[in-house]
Amino acid sequence: MKCPFCGHSEDKVLDTRVQKDGGIRRRRECLSCKSRYSTQETVMLSYPFIIKKDGRREPFNKEKLLRGMQASCQKRPVSLAQVEAAVERIAAWLITRGEGEVASKIIGRRVMAELKQLDDVAYVRFASVYRTFKDVQEFVEKLEGDELVDMIDNSGPQLSLTAFPLINPKPDKDFSGNN
Repeated sequence: MKCPFCGHSEDKVLDTRVQKDGGIRRRRECLSCKSRYSTQETVMLSYPFIIKKDGRREPFNKEKLLRGMQASCQKRPVSLAQVEAAVERIAAWLITRGEGEVASKIIGRRVMAELKQLDDVAYVRFASVYRTFKDVQEFVEKLEGDELVDMIDNSGPQLSLTAFPLINPKPDKDFSGNN
């Protein structure tokens, strides 16, 4: 640190305080000219670039992730604080990986794991948008085969999402009054 008054490179720290935003404020005194000045220190987090499906690279954006997770949790019993905490966990996980680039597919899996812990419906909503499926059958098979296996209750009869029963076109009783 150089003195802003004389340019001397040696100083002593007189006082250190942690700010509310997590930064550190230091009061310093130049050992040469005895001038006093303050410095502000903040942690600079370096998030990796995200490699999209089409090969594009873009910087990680916590706000974009928050919006996507909020959309999945819309009208569900999940608080904003819970979603924000999940976003912070994902961001911290990305930093601890120590990689310069991460595939969006890997982040998507992590988001699905976080949403599965928060709310099953939010998880399914995100999975249906995040992954690309040809049809409903493929969607059901993929979710049942991979992630939802432990949530399926096989004890009772289940309705199929793909096989719709035929409705009898002739009613048994005529309710029009023309018996």
